Amino acid sequence: MGNDKKAQKRKSSLTRTFGTQEVIVVGVIVILFLFFSLASQSFRRYTTVVTLCNYMYYILLMAIGVTFPLITAGVDLSIGTGIICYSIVGSYVISQMHMPVGVGMVVTMALALLFGFLNGIIIAKLDLPPFIVTLCTMMIVRGLGSILAGGLSGVWPMAGSPGSWCRSIFKINAGGKIIPIGMIWMILLIVIMSFVLRKTRTGRYIIAIGSNKEALRLSGVNVVKWQVAAYLISGFFAGLAAIAYACTFSNITPGTGAGLELDAIGGAIIGGTSMTGGSGSIFGTFLGVLVISLLKTGLPYVGLQANWQQIITGLVLIGAVTMDMTKRHKAAG
Repeated sequence: MGNDKKAQKRKSSLTRTFGTQEVIVVGVIVILFLFFSLASQSFRRYTTVVTLCNYMYYILLMAIGVTFPLITAGVDLSIGTGIICYSIVGSYVISQMHMPVGVGMVVTMALALLFGFLNGIIIAKLDLPPFIVTLCTMMIVRGLGSILAGGLSGVWPMAGSPGSWCRSIFKINAGGKIIPIGMIWMILLIVIMSFVLRKTRTGRYIIAIGSNKEALRLSGVNVVKWQVAAYLISGFFAGLAAIAYACTFSNITPGTGAGLELDAIGGAIIGGTSMTGGSGSIFGTFLGVLVISLLKTGLPYVGLQANWQQIITGLVLIGAVTMDMTKRHKAAG
């Protein structure tokens, strides 16, 4: 009896610290890892870790950013095609204008912030549906990237060429072994943005917008300012994701990127960010992205390709949304 009470207390403490959904997602991660490890010897190789990290860099960066609009009960659909467009523009600045890589990075970030600001100001000032606004900007950045690329793939400096230092931000070659040091920066960003969301005025007001926007407005808070801030954060992290994508992969194909935003949004929702706004966590988003990245990495090892990954991710998302709605109904009741 005493042991049962202690176990219950430990379980209660764990769910209070991380949240029920986050604890369940950790269980899903463990199950997926064990399943892929047992199903394929190849999955247990070190190269799998490198591949997993390659996926996680850009998906996680997008997901951290989009968590903020989602918490306001909004969404940012432009980030998927956006990271392709921004990285192609950076490539154009570096390869065609012969500017240093640092300048290409600054231009990439500036363009991403510009579209983040445009999304926020149109949604907040004109009170238009976030889905429609960001769907339109998704199409705009997709077309812009294709026009600037002129049908050619964008390429940032490859390893060994001048300016290739940008690739060592995310992985380095140590004695023939690739080390994904980018995960150090990802962990730092998770800690920083968790602090921003939970401990700063920006985070508190963004959560309050998703909980009760009208009540916040009536209390005298400049709702437009903080709603725009949520989309600026999304744009900022889309810019970082564009740099991560360009510095991790060899080619950037114009006209692509549609669907990448769903991986990021899916990761945030799986990690506990509510579709109806008002709640979410950066650590939960990280866990959700890890589930998505494990599926992307592991399913080919068991003979299932991209289409199966989409189906299984969709089913996992349905489960996450159902759990969120059940939790909200219980809280309301």
